[in-house]
Amino acid sequence: MEETISLGEIFAVIKKRLLLIVALVVAAALISAGVSYFVLTPTYESSSQFIVNQSDKDAKTPYDENNIRTNVELINTYNVIIKSPAILDEVIDELNLSLSTQQLQDKLEVSSAEDSQVVTVTATDADPQMATEMANTTVQVFQKQIPDLMNVDNVKILSEAQTKADPSPVSPRPLLNIAIAIVLGAMVGVGLAFLLEYLDNTIKSENDIEKRLDIPVLGVVSHMEDSDIKIDHSRQAQRRVRSGMNAQKESI
Repeated sequence: MEETISLGEIFAVIKKRLLLIVALVVAAALISAGVSYFVLTPTYESSSQFIVNQSDKDAKTPYDENNIRTNVELINTYNVIIKSPAILDEVIDELNLSLSTQQLQDKLEVSSAEDSQVVTVTATDADPQMATEMANTTVQVFQKQIPDLMNVDNVKILSEAQTKADPSPVSPRPLLNIAIAIVLGAMVGVGLAFLLEYLDNTIKSENDIEKRLDIPVLGVVSHMEDSDIKIDHSRQAQRRVRSGMNAQKESI
């Protein structure tokens, strides 16, 4: 027989295990806050931009659609070259970084908007000043090396990365992490509440008997507490006196 659960039963289960759900939500929020504020290292990012433009020798040549399309297509190649060892090894040497090429690659992100000639190089580091220096040095080395690598001179620095007076970390984001932890804690708490309710096979009411044994309930024996029984002391005294008199009569 297929069993269904009503909306009232759902709220009843949640109400019954509300303390458990709240405890899990609070625990998740506290753990997330502790990890975000005291465990994870804040990281900062800084960005530098360059534009893929005409070379100096072609500066007097008017732009046409083919030139622009060629520059845009070159950007995909430039995005690969700028994160290659040929560029990053020199960046590591100039900044005296104790990083491998792969580690520096992981700290750099190269992006460009669709059909745009502007490329953005973003560096991420625990030190905001170092992030700025990595972004600027990478673009400068790339601009210097690209004529030898591609036999073109069409890279111009559009804007250099700068360190703000009061930089804000891009990660971690404590408030976002706490909000996600609260939602996950609530989901786990509700799921655990229904799991415990499903595993609880004790009989609590006559409805449980009907569902499990598939037989009707003929009667119910009520449970009485001591406070439900009212004792009449005067009647008890009279009964004792009567029982005493009857005992004397029988002895005579």
